[in-house]
Amino acid sequence: MIGRSEPTVSAVVHVTFLRMDRAPIEPGPALPATVRVERLTRCTLPFYRFLYARVGNDYLWWLRRTVPDAELEAVLEDPRVSVHVLYADGEPAGFYELDRRMPPGTNLAYFGLLPHAVGRGWGRALLRHAVDTAWAEGCAWLTVNTCTADHPRALPNYHAAGFRTLRVVREVWRIPTRLGLVVPERLLAG
Repeated sequence: MIGRSEPTVSAVVHVTFLRMDRAPIEPGPALPATVRVERLTRCTLPFYRFLYARVGNDYLWWLRRTVPDAELEAVLEDPRVSVHVLYADGEPAGFYELDRRMPPGTNLAYFGLLPHAVGRGWGRALLRHAVDTAWAEGCAWLTVNTCTADHPRALPNYHAAGFRTLRVVREVWRIPTRLGLVVPERLLAG
C-alpha cells in the first residue's frame, strides 16, 4: 500500500477498457512447438512477484507491487483466479492471469511476455491461448484493459483478437518512487 507521505512520481495514462462478448470462430495463431503454457496448480507469491516485475517493469506495472503479501496470497489462492505461464526451453517467457471473481464474466487481469520473449511472435498466440482458455472454462464475456504505458502493440493485438473498446479513461497514477520504476517522459505529469 502507498503511505500518505510516501514520495511518488505521477504518470498520466489513458486506460482502454475492452470486452469480448463471444468466443472467436476462426482459429488463432498457434504457439510454436518449442514453447508450452502451464496452468499453475499453485502459484507461489515469490514466483508471481517475479513474473509481475519482469513482465511489467518496462510498462509501469506497479499496483500489485504495493499490495501486502497476505492480500496478494489470498488472490493467488482463490480458485477463481488462475495463473498460466509460458515456458520456452524450461524458462518462464510470459504469463497471463484469468480472474473469474465477477461472474458471469472473466477478466484477463494480467498478460505479457518477459523482455527476452518480446518480438518473437509469441504474444498473439499466447493471447489467443488466454482467450480460448477463458471461453473453454465458461464465461458470458471476457474483459481486459491496457493503457498508454503498455507495449505499443498491446491495444492492436487485443483488437485483432476480437476485443472491442468500451471506453478510454484518463488516469493519474501516483507511483511510489521506492519501486524504482522509470516513468517515460511522455507519461510524466506536468
